[in-house]
This record gives sequence, C-alpha cells and structure tokens, in this order.
Amino acid sequence: MSFKKLSIYLFLTSFIFILDRVSKLYILKIAELNNSVDIYISTYLNLYLIWNKGIAFGLFSFEENFVYHLVTILIILITLIIVFIIYKTKDFRAYFFIFILSGSLGNLFDRIYYSSVPDFIDFHINDFHWFIFNVADIFITIGVLCLIFA
Repeated sequence: MSFKKLSIYLFLTSFIFILDRVSKLYILKIAELNNSVDIYISTYLNLYLIWNKGIAFGLFSFEENFVYHLVTILIILITLIIVFIIYKTKDFRAYFFIFILSGSLGNLFDRIYYSSVPDFIDFHINDFHWFIFNVADIFITIGVLCLIFA
C-alpha cells in the first residue's frame, strides 16, 4: 500500500470518527444542560437521546456484563478483520470498508468509554419510527449498502 493511499485512508477514517465524536459530544452536552434530549427538527426527524448497550429487548439481562463484554470483544475482532480487508482490497471498495471501519471505531470507542453507545437520530414517518441511530451507524450502513451494490 502506497503512502499516499494510506494517508487518504487515515484522513478519511479520522474525519468520519471525529464527525461522529463531535455529534455525540454535542448531544451529550445538550443532555447535560437539559437533563434530556428531545428536540423536534421536522415532521420526519427528531433528536432523542437513548443509551444502547447492544442487548435487544432486555435479553440476557441476568448476564448483561458478560454478554456486553463478549459483544465488545466480537466487535474488536471484526474491526481488526476489516482493517486487514482494507489492506488487501486494491479497488474502490476499500473506501466502503473505510466507512464501516470508521463507524465501528466510533461506536467501539463509546462501548469502551461509556459502556454504552449514545444514539440520538430518530427518523420517523407518522407513527412509524425507525431504530434510533447515530452518525457512526449512518456510515456503517452506507458502507454495507455500497458493498452490496458493488
């Protein structure tokens, strides 16, 4: 891998990671000042802070710490595999893996630092609400969708 390509990859990864961190820090600052975040943006979009521990519907609540740490270790392993894939990928698809890696690093940072991931983007149509997500999730989703179409 050339120095130029590595520099581009590191810049893009850093930019997405920082964008994710800044958005989360902004929301957390609002939560600190107001004790919650529930902001109406438009008919289709609200900002509403929730903390995601990654265990859906309360499953495994009696072993929450064990499962949480197991999922975190799995995410670390997958992230390392993605780094290897980026190194081996010689075409434009490497950028899609960079999107996934950057989002993964953003959420992994939160899992380690906060023991939970702050999600705050609430997209909805009428009473149908999509899962609440964050900027890292957007880049992971874009990367996966682009890989599917590639």
